[in-house]
Order: sequence, then structure tokens, then C-alpha cells
Amino acid sequence: MPAAKIPATVITGFLGAGKTTLIRNLLQNPGGRKIALIINEFGDLGVDGDILKGCGIETCSEDDVVELNNGCICCTVADDFIPAMTRLLERDTLPDHIIIETSGLALPQPLVAAFNWPEVKTRVTVDGVVTVIDAAAVAAGRFAEDEAKVAAQRAADTSVDHDNPLEELFEDQIRAADLIVLNKADLIDRDALERVRKETARATPRTVKTVAAENGKLPADVLLGIAAGTEALIGERKSHHEIEHEGGEDHDHDEFESFVAEAGPVKDLNAFVEGLKALIGEHDILRLKGFADVPGKPMRLVVQAVGQRIETYFDRPWGKDETRQTKLVVIGLHDGLTDQLCRTIAGRIAALAGGDNAAEAAE
Repeated sequence: MPAAKIPATVITGFLGAGKTTLIRNLLQNPGGRKIALIINEFGDLGVDGDILKGCGIETCSEDDVVELNNGCICCTVADDFIPAMTRLLERDTLPDHIIIETSGLALPQPLVAAFNWPEVKTRVTVDGVVTVIDAAAVAAGRFAEDEAKVAAQRAADTSVDHDNPLEELFEDQIRAADLIVLNKADLIDRDALERVRKETARATPRTVKTVAAENGKLPADVLLGIAAGTEALIGERKSHHEIEHEGGEDHDHDEFESFVAEAGPVKDLNAFVEGLKALIGEHDILRLKGFADVPGKPMRLVVQAVGQRIETYFDRPWGKDETRQTKLVVIGLHDGLTDQLCRTIAGRIAALAGGDNAAEAAE
């Protein structure tokens, strides 16, 4: 009798939705499962993988965390994902469950389809695709679009293309889902949460189970054990790109840009955070995340921002041989982040860490 396939869960969701927090909570209460992780990030600084590697959870050691930073996982299936899966499956001790956290910019569909490749198909099955949504952001209209308004604008000026790649990506991640998590539900009231639930339901023709969560806290039995076998179903859940470019050009992420900003020790944490909020609002930065060195504190500070909502917390002590430093990855739309502007933003972040206010840093 052939061995049972190892279940794999794909966790997707837009930038800042709370995927890493959800996974960290899951690792702390895995229901007796030994879990392996494949983490994919957009940008050169592996923030999410580093957070999970440093969490010190017995059921998922550093050797069980595989980072893919060479590009968006949906575009590097053959070069990165399949070899990573093969290496996991060649280990003497196999995991009970595999978790794949995609980049916030990834289309889940090509990744799930890759589970039909011969190297993987006989050994692993997709237990489910879990799409994490920032309910508070959607309630505020941050990642949703008024279709009636867009139609009216197009009618008024047909020469303007009002397609929003963020909205399409949001919908594609919902279309692929077996389970939708409306995260950060504690930040909005019940009526707003219900509006987000209905808006999310409109993004897919299927009925998909939806659960609300606060700070990514859900029982393992809710997230794992779905047994959907999604690799056999994904062909019916096409992305916008697959529908519009079937058999045509490859999917890419030219509309997005990222860079890493380095700075010295953060002298005044409150002023640093307030300065980042102003900078994010001024340049419409989509996502900002990384680590900071706060003098006098033995632990590393994690900085996570989506829109102008910034979360900071100390996650672990700095290592003996580790260089204390402040490094943040900044992600925005390509058209809005020119090379010159990237240098300007990086300079302002460095100045903010040094204690200068936003006005001084801009000079």
C-alpha cells in the first residue's frame, strides 16, 4: 500500500494581512504535528522567515524553515519551489504537514498547480489554500475598489485605464481559497465585519468558508485538515491573468518595486514610528517591514506596517555574533517609486532613526 500523501497548506494574502503572525500562532499550537515551512518574500530582506526562524518553537526548528527570496514564488515554480519541495521530501525524517507562505504579491494558482508536477504529485497533496485578509484595511477601502465609480470614470474618459493591479490580486487570492480568514476583526465593529464578509464573497463565484480572527489566532484544526485536494480543483479557479492572457505572456510583477533601507540605532522609538507614518502617507507606501536596533534594549525590534498602521514588538535577543542594525524593506507601486525617490526615502528613514524629525530629514 502506498504511503499516505503529506498534506500541504498554502497560506496567501495581501501585504500586511497577518500571514506570518497566523503561522507563528499555529506553530505554537500545532496539534502534535511536526511542521516544515517554505517562506517566500518579495524583496531582498527575508523578514518573515527570520521572524519564524527565531521563534524557538520545538515543533519547527530552523532546519525546517526554507526561504525563497529569488522572486515571487508563482513565477519561480520550476527554479525554486519544486527543488525546495524535493529537498524536503528527501529528508530522513519527513514532516507531518508542510506550510507554504506566499509573498503578498503572489498568485496562488500557479503554485497550487505545481503540486501536479510528477516530482510532487505522488508524495504531497494540497490540504487547502488559506487566504488571509486584513479586514480593517478592506473595511476602510484600502484594497477594494468601487466598480460603479470606475465604470463612470471610464465612460467619462475612455483613454484612461483604471485597472487596479492590487484589486485584481486581492480577488485572485480569494478565488483560490478553500478557507478565508478575516484577520484583525477586533479593529472593526460587527457591521463593518459583515460588510467585509459580503464584499469578499462577491469576489468568488464559489461559496467559501470564512472565519474571523484577532491577531491571527485560530486553532490548528480550523486551518489544517481541510482535505480539499486543491491541486485537482485549481483549474476551475483561474486568476485574472490566466483569464486575460491564456496561452500568452508570463505573469510578472513589474507594477511593484521594493528596496531595503538601512539605518543606525533608533534613538527615539515613538518619534521614529510617527515619522514612518508620515513618510508612508506621503509616498503611498504599501508595506514596510524589518528590524530595528534600539539602544539599551537587549532584544531585536520587529517593525511591521501596512498603510499607516504600524506594529512594533521585541521578538528575541540579539545573537552574540549578530550585528545590531536597523534594516527595513519598503514595497510600493513601481510607478511611484523611482530610483531617486527610493534614495530619498532611505535617507529619511536613516535620519528618523538618528532622531531627526520628518521636516529635518526631508532637507
